[in-house]
Amino acid sequence: MLRRQFLKAAVAGGAIAASRSGFANDDQAGATAAADSRSPLPPMRMHVGTQRRPTDPETLEFCKRHGVDHVCGYPLDPDLNDTRKFWTLDELERTRDLCAQHGISLDMVTVPLLWSRSVDIARFSAIMLTDDPERQRDIEHIQNMIMHCARAGVPAFKYNLNLLGVLRTDPTPGRGGSRYSTWRLAEAGEREPTRAGVVNADEFWERIEHFLDRIIPVCDEYGIRAACHPHDPGVPPEGFQGVARVLGTVNGLKRFISLHDSDHHGLNFCVGTVAEMLEDPGTDVYDVVRYFGERNKLFNIHMRNIRGRRDNFQEVYIDEGDIDVYRVLMTLRETGYAHMVMPDHVPGHPDDPGRRQGFAHAFGYLQGIMNAVGRA
Repeated sequence: MLRRQFLKAAVAGGAIAASRSGFANDDQAGATAAADSRSPLPPMRMHVGTQRRPTDPETLEFCKRHGVDHVCGYPLDPDLNDTRKFWTLDELERTRDLCAQHGISLDMVTVPLLWSRSVDIARFSAIMLTDDPERQRDIEHIQNMIMHCARAGVPAFKYNLNLLGVLRTDPTPGRGGSRYSTWRLAEAGEREPTRAGVVNADEFWERIEHFLDRIIPVCDEYGIRAACHPHDPGVPPEGFQGVARVLGTVNGLKRFISLHDSDHHGLNFCVGTVAEMLEDPGTDVYDVVRYFGERNKLFNIHMRNIRGRRDNFQEVYIDEGDIDVYRVLMTLRETGYAHMVMPDHVPGHPDDPGRRQGFAHAFGYLQGIMNAVGRA
């Protein structure tokens, strides 16, 4: 009796194994054949990066021991002033060489004139405030920096076209005593306009086009990629604090990349910020990644996670939000993305004043997911 039960179990187990292996029936065999006939994935070319600053030996050692070999750098002790607002060739070369000494590649720098800060606190704001002739001088400084990037072998820079800065309401509690950066439009209330005053959508687009018309041709001349960050977060169409945030919607980003037909004009694509634009980010963000990836408009990826939706979200740890990080990175691989994927915001905690624990966690999580994507 026991022998007969054993034989039945063995036959059943064989059938299950055959089914799982794709040989149990014609449908399974057909599915296996279809899977085998799919086009192979592009080679795995993306890598974990960071924009942690300053770019000094301590920061580079921190990056290296956490497996980060590519960075967006910030030259040390720059002498930025009203007459010189760009990285010099010497500063870029010294930063490049310092990175190389630690086995790290300087893949990108930021533009010192175009941060994510509000114009009320930004040191230099003439470009976004249209303060001529200072605006034209600042644009010339960026043109000079592009030339210096080419000579120093730094292939890309990132920038913001911002008036309001990063908008947030009060932080909210998170796991383990952390605090989560939060935006709840309903709680934001009325805020006084910035010194930019009222800027409608047409006026904002005019400022963007004025800048791009003078910068992208120089990028084309020297072969340097320019990566623009979206507005964080998007606001209602009528604007916030008097400003229409035209780069705070997916359609706005589509219009932005269409303004110049250039291989050097694209996005510092922040997955978290784009998720903040969507009503159902956990479902819809992957198609947005694919849209821009298939058009080769992704020059840098900020990989942060959120919980919530447009006008009401928390920035959470990278492993606990509504966004499937594996699916994002797989979409990037499928579209041939070949640059950095970096955490840019992590939750804060009193025991982690420099947020190094938070970034170390994010680096490790990204590396694990990236390894899985690479084996697919």
